[in-house]
Amino acid sequence: MNEGADTPLIDPQKWPEWIIFEDEHILVLNKPGWLVCHPSKNGPWSSLVGAAKEYLRVESIHLASRLDRETSGLVLLAKHRGAASKWQKAIEKKTVRRAYLTILSGEMGEAQEISTFLGKDPNSEVFVKQRVTEKSKKSQAAESEFIPLAARNGHTFALVMTKTGRKHQIRVHAQWMGYPLVGEKLYGKNEGYYLKFCEGGWKEEWRSELGMSRQALHGRFLGFTDRSEYFEAELAEDMKKYLNEHAGIEQKECNDLIMYGDQLISQKLNDE
Repeated sequence: MNEGADTPLIDPQKWPEWIIFEDEHILVLNKPGWLVCHPSKNGPWSSLVGAAKEYLRVESIHLASRLDRETSGLVLLAKHRGAASKWQKAIEKKTVRRAYLTILSGEMGEAQEISTFLGKDPNSEVFVKQRVTEKSKKSQAAESEFIPLAARNGHTFALVMTKTGRKHQIRVHAQWMGYPLVGEKLYGKNEGYYLKFCEGGWKEEWRSELGMSRQALHGRFLGFTDRSEYFEAELAEDMKKYLNEHAGIEQKECNDLIMYGDQLISQKLNDE
């Protein structure tokens, strides 16, 4: 499968497997880590929004939350403006929280709370690349908390909770701490991987350096701070496989760690 410029089309028969929740207001999906959210030039079944419109047989749908192409997990689509407004206003008021599961390069010993400002990286050839910077009119405040669930064999399986949703926030903060994500092409050792990937897609010979063909980041939790409405997405299979093969975390232990992470999310929300 070429995971670069030419991504595969969604199989309409597999689409229902991604649905976590649906009612007359919203559609919540567990997005795979190779799919863009926004419509692309390759037709409706090449993006999450395009496929959702085909599935619902509607002309428009509202992307209330999104993920980067190579991040798997929870995405919420609103079926009408009222539902979109409800979630967008809650996000603006910071009454919505997101939590992620990630695999970091290196062993993190203890939890770290990060509060910085992010802005464009003027030293990068990549237009979208961000970096930690000083407070200014152009920078944005970003808050992340990294909580290690297990650390072994040079890796950390971590829960990440965010209070803000800035572009590439978790990935930038992970690099800044010195624990870049496994599979990270842009915020790793060499952004050249990202440029080559955009030009010609994934090359299997990169795996020895990057570990995975995409960044090991998964949207696990999305919901209101009072937990009146929330959703959870099962961890992506490629991340489970990597944890097993490289960190020695087998399926049962992985499930136990995720459950522990869910308990931490509940505790954090109760403390707010």
